[in-house]
Amino acid sequence: MQDVARAAGVSAMTVSRVVNGGSNVRATTKAAVLEAIEKLNYSPNSAARSLAAGEATQIGLLYSNPSAAYLSQFLIGALAAARRAGCHLVLEACEGERADEQAEATRQFASTSVEGVILPPPLSEAAPVRAELEAAGIPWVSVAMGLPPENSLNVRIDDFGAASAMTRHLIDLGHRRIGFIRGNPNQSSSAERYRGFVAALEHAGLDLKEMPVEQGYFTFRSGIVATERLLDRKDPPTAIFASNDDMAAAAVGVAHRRGLHVPQDLTIVGFDDTQLATTVWPELTTIRQPTAAMAETALNLLLASLRTQRMPDGSDQDEQILDYELIVRESSGPPPAAKRG
Repeated sequence: MQDVARAAGVSAMTVSRVVNGGSNVRATTKAAVLEAIEKLNYSPNSAARSLAAGEATQIGLLYSNPSAAYLSQFLIGALAAARRAGCHLVLEACEGERADEQAEATRQFASTSVEGVILPPPLSEAAPVRAELEAAGIPWVSVAMGLPPENSLNVRIDDFGAASAMTRHLIDLGHRRIGFIRGNPNQSSSAERYRGFVAALEHAGLDLKEMPVEQGYFTFRSGIVATERLLDRKDPPTAIFASNDDMAAAAVGVAHRRGLHVPQDLTIVGFDDTQLATTVWPELTTIRQPTAAMAETALNLLLASLRTQRMPDGSDQDEQILDYELIVRESSGPPPAAKRG
């Protein structure tokens, strides 16, 4: 606004009157201000205006997640946080997988009145989405992004440490042939979980080459395909560690179809602790990722960033790492040989 005022040769207050439709401005002055606005491509910061006026801020949430259980938990946390913060949450799906589709959906979303955007996985890793938001000057916060860009906001857990803890749990139960179903390769959390799995094996002196690994994509269907491949091996694993609960639930279904008892014949564990973990039988041993709390933290981090634009002494926190928890339920137990012994 100060730049527009200098270009038009008027005060910032006059620019404010023109922007807000004030009537007590001369026609010639208004024309000069509008010309300067067009020349400088000035767009009022609606977030700062809303915050300064004590009005409700509109926060966008752009989502595309194959796990309905994860997304449901995330939305519950985001909606509850928005209600407590007194702001409006605007939801928009971005289902396209191609870069141009993601860019177009984000461009349309950015043209609405949202003042900041929350990006849960996998869109937190989508470069076209982040590029469009930056071009529009809209701040964003990513969730579950392992390697966020500099000067960005991010909320996550220690995926590496959590996967290591789960792998140690399986090793402590006596498993020495553990199958692993990887998550979608387009998300850094997938790589971190696999890295944690490998690190725990190496620490225990186990040979990674003896551990069968299959690619999954965080979907129930991909969990079925990966489990079938693991169990079709000549020497199948005694335990399967799936990178999320959807794939772990699929593994339980495959085991039942093959007449295998879980965990008596096959241990199966997951990751996330969504509602699905306690819906399947037997209930899943899994890593509890505080999904709802991550959504709430992301929204509060974004609001703090918006307020910092006019209050320099505000929070400058860039990333928050929340705690995880290993939840042991009925789907994990010692391998069959250990039980016979």
